[in-house]
Amino acid sequence: MEETQITPSLSVRSWSSISTQDQSSISTQDQSSTAGQASSTGPQPSKPSVIPPPVKSKGPSSGAGVRRMRRIIAEDAEWSVAIVPLLTELCIQHIVKNFQNNPILKQLPPEHQKKVLNHLSPDLPLAVTANLIEDESYWRRCCTQRWPVCHVDEHGGSWKRMFFELHLEKLLKHFIPSTTDPEVILNLLPLCRNYVHRIRVDQFLPPVQLPPPLRGGDQSDSGSEGEMEEPATDHYQLGDLVAGLSHLEELDLVYGVKDCGMNFEWNLFLFTYRDCHSLAAAVKACHTLKIFRLTRSKVDDDKARILICSLLDHAALEELDLSHNLIGDRGARAAAKLLGHSRLRVLNLANNQVRAPGAQSLAHALAHNSDLVSLNLRLNCIEDEGGQALAHALQTNKCLTTLHLGGNELSEPTATLLSQVLSINTTLTSINLSCNRIGPDGGKQLLEGMSDNKTLLEFDLRLSDIAQESEYLIGQALCANREAAHQRALSPSHFMSPATAKGPENPAG
Repeated sequence: MEETQITPSLSVRSWSSISTQDQSSISTQDQSSTAGQASSTGPQPSKPSVIPPPVKSKGPSSGAGVRRMRRIIAEDAEWSVAIVPLLTELCIQHIVKNFQNNPILKQLPPEHQKKVLNHLSPDLPLAVTANLIEDESYWRRCCTQRWPVCHVDEHGGSWKRMFFELHLEKLLKHFIPSTTDPEVILNLLPLCRNYVHRIRVDQFLPPVQLPPPLRGGDQSDSGSEGEMEEPATDHYQLGDLVAGLSHLEELDLVYGVKDCGMNFEWNLFLFTYRDCHSLAAAVKACHTLKIFRLTRSKVDDDKARILICSLLDHAALEELDLSHNLIGDRGARAAAKLLGHSRLRVLNLANNQVRAPGAQSLAHALAHNSDLVSLNLRLNCIEDEGGQALAHALQTNKCLTTLHLGGNELSEPTATLLSQVLSINTTLTSINLSCNRIGPDGGKQLLEGMSDNKTLLEFDLRLSDIAQESEYLIGQALCANREAAHQRALSPSHFMSPATAKGPENPAG
């Protein structure tokens, strides 16, 4: 009976772990043992061959003899040794991916809300994010993506407020009447009404003017050019927008066009009567408005009177700026009336056409006013007649701190009266008389008044033809006043209430 030879087999893993030299020696031993068994006369039981362990070389110089272990690499190209993400991470990824269609945020724990907000795209529709996301870091990313320069301090330190104010201003700047759909702005109201506190628009585009249709026959025979109907140049009406902003406090507008280039036309800078009436109704209905600026818009006396009439008895208005317009004496008289029917603190009528009668009206109102702290009439033409009237008013006024009369053709008579004001007035801290004809004698009068004044901190007399010595001595007096004011601010009694500054009462007295 033939015996079956049993040959031990090596597994793939153990065989591969043996070096090449060892494998060849094992093969040689198997061949010799097989030959010996064949030449033997009798059957001998076969023993399994013992595989010696791989010999490890010792010493640092034996690197060539080291054989690294072979690894089995999976054939699946998508197989990875990375750990499977947590279920919470998968859920957050799903929420971020589907946030536009299914916004889930308030239901999440705070730490998961933060992760979702950090991965949301700044390009999500405002209808989804406006009333849902309050996180400032998200709105900061939205702002920095759209505007390279961001001054968040000008927007109350809030990135969300900054985003909606700048976004709304951009829509207003590029709105074209009769072309742009008004719903583009009105649909934004429910989203931004709680965040917009200020609107600054430095251009309003007029409607697109199409060429008139050609008529048959000779045009010159149908009538004069004056009979032709003028194209409408009314701009966007702010009534509905202002009425929907419940926290609006500042309105800064310029009716004009920027970067018009070769398309310049004078009617691009026209503030129409319809614009004026609409704006007047809007500011009258805005009871939270504190600052109203309308500059560089060719506002004349009639339009100024319409606007100021709507501001009479306005409870919140504190600043009115109508500078760089065409306002004359009639408009100045309307502004003087406003001083008696409001709590206005700042009035700016710089670079207009106010003359002596208008300045006299303002002086009369100023003498009986107890709220106005700043009056700017620079670049008008009030002359000495108007300057003297204002100086007389300042002898009794106890609230005005800043007066700007630069470039008003003032001379020595006004300087003489102002020197008397300086000796008795204790509230004025800044006066500007630059670009006038004060003269050397007027400078001496002002120097005499400054000798008794301890409160004036700024006095601009550039280009006023006063003597250099007078200007130097007035500057020295101002430095002394500023140093005294600084010392008063640092004194302990400045920070204490009057009752505390007197000290504790003496119980024995």
